[in-house]
Amino acid sequence: MEQVTLAPAEGLTTAEAQARHRRGEGNTAVQGGGRSYAEILRTNVFSFFNLILFVIGAALLTLQRYSDALVSVGLGLINAVISAAQEIRAKRKLNRLQLLDRTGVLVLRDGREVELAPDQVVRGDVLRVRPGDQIVVDGPLLDGGRLEADESLLTGESDPVVKQPGDDLRSGSLCVAGDGLQLARDVGVHSYAGRLTAEARLSTTDRTPLQRSIEFIVRLVMALTVLMSGAIVAQAILEGFSVLRVVQITAVLSGLVPYGLFFLIALAYTAGAVRIARNGALVQQVNAVESVSNVDVVCTDKTGTLTTGQLTLDEIVPLDGHDHATAAEALGGLAHHAATPNLTALAIAGELTGPVWRVRDEVPFSSSLRWSGMVTATGTWVLGAPDALAGRLRGPAPDGAVAARTGKGLRVLLVARAVDPEAGLRDEAGRPELPMLEPVALAVLADELRDDVIETVARFHAEGVQIKVLSGDDPRTVAAIAARAGISRAEPVAGADLDGLEDPALDRIVARTSVFGRVAPEHKERIVRSLRRQGRYVAMIGDGVNDARALKQAHVGVAMRSGSAVTRDVADIVLVDDNFAALPPAQQEGRRIINGIGVSLYVFLARVASQGLVILSVTMLGLSFPYSPTQVGLTMFTVGIPTVFLTFWAKPTRPDPYLLRNLVRFVVPAAVVTASFGTAIYTTLYSMIQHGFSSGRTPERIVHEFERSTGMTYGVGSADFTEAAATILAQTGLSTFFCFASFLLISFLLPYSKMFAAWTRPTSDRRPARLVLCLMGVFSLVLCVPVLWEYFGLMGPSKPVFLVVLPALILWYLTLTVVFRFRLFDRLLGLEAPR
Repeated sequence: MEQVTLAPAEGLTTAEAQARHRRGEGNTAVQGGGRSYAEILRTNVFSFFNLILFVIGAALLTLQRYSDALVSVGLGLINAVISAAQEIRAKRKLNRLQLLDRTGVLVLRDGREVELAPDQVVRGDVLRVRPGDQIVVDGPLLDGGRLEADESLLTGESDPVVKQPGDDLRSGSLCVAGDGLQLARDVGVHSYAGRLTAEARLSTTDRTPLQRSIEFIVRLVMALTVLMSGAIVAQAILEGFSVLRVVQITAVLSGLVPYGLFFLIALAYTAGAVRIARNGALVQQVNAVESVSNVDVVCTDKTGTLTTGQLTLDEIVPLDGHDHATAAEALGGLAHHAATPNLTALAIAGELTGPVWRVRDEVPFSSSLRWSGMVTATGTWVLGAPDALAGRLRGPAPDGAVAARTGKGLRVLLVARAVDPEAGLRDEAGRPELPMLEPVALAVLADELRDDVIETVARFHAEGVQIKVLSGDDPRTVAAIAARAGISRAEPVAGADLDGLEDPALDRIVARTSVFGRVAPEHKERIVRSLRRQGRYVAMIGDGVNDARALKQAHVGVAMRSGSAVTRDVADIVLVDDNFAALPPAQQEGRRIINGIGVSLYVFLARVASQGLVILSVTMLGLSFPYSPTQVGLTMFTVGIPTVFLTFWAKPTRPDPYLLRNLVRFVVPAAVVTASFGTAIYTTLYSMIQHGFSSGRTPERIVHEFERSTGMTYGVGSADFTEAAATILAQTGLSTFFCFASFLLISFLLPYSKMFAAWTRPTSDRRPARLVLCLMGVFSLVLCVPVLWEYFGLMGPSKPVFLVVLPALILWYLTLTVVFRFRLFDRLLGLEAPR
């Protein structure tokens, strides 16, 4: 890249700027981890599981089985729409927030200052930088300027850095004092913030524990389904099944794959994201709703997260016989009459009133001097760091009082008055120079903690969540502020102490340390990786560019809205109100959702496993296939509706660490017992028709009524009417039994009565029991309303179904109660209940 040289007084002309913009030298913003709308839609719609459903749906559409195709792919499409809609909603809201945060910059164009959007700046422009301005490009400060830059968003250090002519100003920093002109040398992707943003472009969203468990279950069920499909297709070839029946059977088998769980999880995640947003946390990745519920360690920056970045006047300590009123008057005067007030002056001015002074001369505060002063009619006053004034004090310096307060992480300034009332603050050459001083008082200032930080820390500790502070500030200061917030009083560790450590040594230090100071972005990233190696579930909270890499390494990245746009882009959650207290409610909401999904997971897998066993059993007995594709849609009643209610009613307790083991302990006995009774019901009803018991209706009438109402064809004129009628009756009985059994499984999982408390202890919540009764009533209505039972491929009310299913349900309940109460399958499989 060619060297940029330009006379600062002139700047570029509009024509030159437009030419450079066309050459790609504009300050084009680099987006972080945010995905485009097309990417969001593509990844959600064309997922691995949805592709399987689309293939089956295409085959059914080819055979003009529109209803079957709708049931087979409908849930997958709804899942994709819900997930994509949540991501798009979060992206649009964040884009609006970023638009509100954008401010213009002053640029020299055609010899005059004009205000432009940051992305209109080009390489070679000259920018005017004033106090409060965000620096948007990299480049040197030109001759005649001098300012102080807050680089905390880049380095984590909250103290301003003095910039002299020739020093680089970096994009992402903030001018807090002074002014000058800056040459735009590096813009867009070539700037410091741009390079960090480019490193953060790759999306690295972690799968959550629940997602990993469900993916394992789904792949296992898919493998078994493929084997079953192969066996059934082979049987179809040998027995001469029609192509239509083969595709329908394949659609039913695909329904055994619990892809509906992804729909249920997406629905619960989205509902949780909406509720979390009410507390000020914007969820950008939907699985962060669950991830935050698993967090057991939170890493956070200090400035902008624990503290507001503002100072408060904590104490005034009079010295050498001076009274409090004199000290307060002097402090108020220095603060209110400052020509360019800094954070210290603003903090003091907000607490004290100032006298009316006639200021003859002023030396403004600078980081190089570390003091400021005023010459007034009442005398010459100075405010500065005690060690900076110590050499000009008459009498001993108040070292003991200063040390006692700095040890608590407080900032201490010394107020002094010139011994000679006529003394000035400059030497003969006009340079700042201190006169002899007498100490008047100490002004003690504290970093202002954010609202509710202490309460939030206490809530995290009560939940067993450890907090670690990673800051670029002095370790002692960070430790003192952490102690004020209630985090830890342990010895802090400096980032330099971590350099050169091998992973095992680093892991030991990270495990026992809660406060780290003077840490660089690389240190934060290594600390997060160390925690992950130790099996911890990590959330990282930050607001600066320097936090972006650590946020991406954490399981959950949390950004402050007021922080860097780069950090917001890569974060999973954005705290739109900059409120640290929004996280504990988000964690509770996540736990509540996961517990609700957990109950549904038990019911769903018990039903899927039972269906698979029934299909195998019926196929081995040589009977017709026990399900039609439309009957798979009954999952809406057995799992879909219960999940919605159970998720809202669930308690925000800790997620079950033994989820897979407990699933095996519940699902295996429930599936075996349910499948045994289901197979017996199917065989019994099938045999009734075969032996002439049809409740007054001939097989031909049963088949014709069923074909006319459902549109399904059994090959009238060529097929065996008796076998077709037997299949219709047996499928209706089996589906009826499975639905009622699934409803009652909810009572075993959340028993209100001791009658169902064979698996777990009774609960005081009556709502699940009422839900079971309501679901039974709704499904009974389905069996009685023609348009409903026709849609789900069932036959109307039937006496044989009632006589077989009702006694079977009673025996099923008694058998399952004995199996759960005496842990028969636990003993058989060698599984022990986790303590």
